[in-house]
Amino acid sequence: MISRLLTTTGKLILASGSPRRKTLLQDLGLEFEVIAAQVEEKPRAGEKPEDFVLRAGSDKAGAVSCGNPASWVLGADTVVVHGGRILGKPGNAEEALSVLLVLSGQKHLVHTGFCLANVKKQVSVSRLVTTEVYFSSFSEEIAAAYVASREPLDKAGAYGIQGVGGVLVEKINGSYSNVVGLPLVEVIQEMLRYKLVAPGPGITEIARPGP
Repeated sequence: MISRLLTTTGKLILASGSPRRKTLLQDLGLEFEVIAAQVEEKPRAGEKPEDFVLRAGSDKAGAVSCGNPASWVLGADTVVVHGGRILGKPGNAEEALSVLLVLSGQKHLVHTGFCLANVKKQVSVSRLVTTEVYFSSFSEEIAAAYVASREPLDKAGAYGIQGVGGVLVEKINGSYSNVVGLPLVEVIQEMLRYKLVAPGPGITEIARPGP
């Protein structure tokens, strides 16, 4: 039986209210507090999507770090981009259907910018991770049936790869967890680098095959 993969060695705060980011970190065995940062998540005029998510992730980490200078703070922001345009969360079912039909049979990009910061230790590191996502070609009826599930209504790009929406995805190039909302390999690399996490207790019991 495996108890946990990783353990936290210091106080960690997730500066995001995203339930998907919370679940991704919890599944690794990490202990952390959630304090959703109150920052404006809107691109500036002429700002590229990649630059926007890096800035947004840093802004979130910075906003929460101000009141928690001794803690490690993780901020992140994710956008879905098609044709150079950011596709946000649909406002209603009609908008969700329209977005899905635009993405049908097409490639789009998922960018996440994250920042790991600790004011007391004078650390602030930011990284950008991009995943290419290819949708299969599907009919309007399939798209409408998916919208009727209501899953797309709170998702950037109007789909959730970890849910029913995974059936629309033909293939990806890059990090799967990045499409969910947080690139775990890169985030954990930085946490290990600064010794914020360590291997957990590990395997306490192994079932061995008989003779």
